[in-house]
Amino acid sequence: MSETPASETSGSETSGSEPAQAGTIAFLGLGHMGGPMAINLVRAGYSVTGFDPVPAALETARAHGITTADTAIEAVAGAAVVLTMLPSGKHLLDAYRGTGGQPGLLDIAPPGSLFLDCSTINVDEAREAADLAVAAGHRAVDAPVSGGVVGAEAGTLTFMVGALPEDFEAVKPLLEVMGKRVVHCGEHGAGQAAKICNNMILGVSMIAVSEAFVLGEKLGLTHQALFDVASAASGQCWALTTNCPVPGPVPTSPANRDYQPGFAGALMAKDLKLALNALESTGVAARLGPLASEIYDNFAAEGGAGRDFSGIITDIRDKSGH
Repeated sequence: MSETPASETSGSETSGSEPAQAGTIAFLGLGHMGGPMAINLVRAGYSVTGFDPVPAALETARAHGITTADTAIEAVAGAAVVLTMLPSGKHLLDAYRGTGGQPGLLDIAPPGSLFLDCSTINVDEAREAADLAVAAGHRAVDAPVSGGVVGAEAGTLTFMVGALPEDFEAVKPLLEVMGKRVVHCGEHGAGQAAKICNNMILGVSMIAVSEAFVLGEKLGLTHQALFDVASAASGQCWALTTNCPVPGPVPTSPANRDYQPGFAGALMAKDLKLALNALESTGVAARLGPLASEIYDNFAAEGGAGRDFSGIITDIRDKSGH
């Protein structure tokens, strides 16, 4: 990772850049996250051409003023910025390079285009994608997000950015439209590194909070009593005070909606797998990260994939004979 110091900017502190300076933005991946992000760009005055393989996503995009293309290649032709929100690193690398003898996005985009990837992928894949983009005469930024669908719709996402300083400054106005907080974490791959480290903390802490509540139940504590103590003591954390895994203490938490996500268990399992890959490749002697990955893999496979990740408490409770 680069030794470039982390820097930060808030969405409320815009750089003053005019929308026209960005040129046309090709937005590839208009799903639950990408769709609202693209809509916010259009509302801010940017010209967006979008593509998604799902017809319903294209229909929604068109209804909100986004120009749609029949293919990703068509969307990218003539674009100044190519923004991707794709399921995996393989999808991204295949799109960049092209498959089956077809040209890739790097071949089609005008020289010097800025490739902005907001997917959550392996750090090594993010660095490989950036290397490919730079070798093809383009600029590259990795900027995975945190904040979920609610944050995407409200324009309050957090972006963790890996980029050269000049490219970070160039892309910052776009990110400030879609997010509330933009953090420059270092050079290529640093955004992905920050994302997986953060989500490893989140996954481990949610398991710990859930285990504590189940233990409290066994010991006769009410949920409110434990919350009142831990939320004001050394056990305080985001998993407790914002995404509390039991209904009641935090009315806005998914536990009050039968664990409708939020942040789905399948996504937590994916992010922890990325963290596990990074742990293994760097030789870090971690124990809780790998165990959290195993726990969420099982949770997703056993019916928790579409539930909020805080629903892990139900799995712990069931296995505790509760």
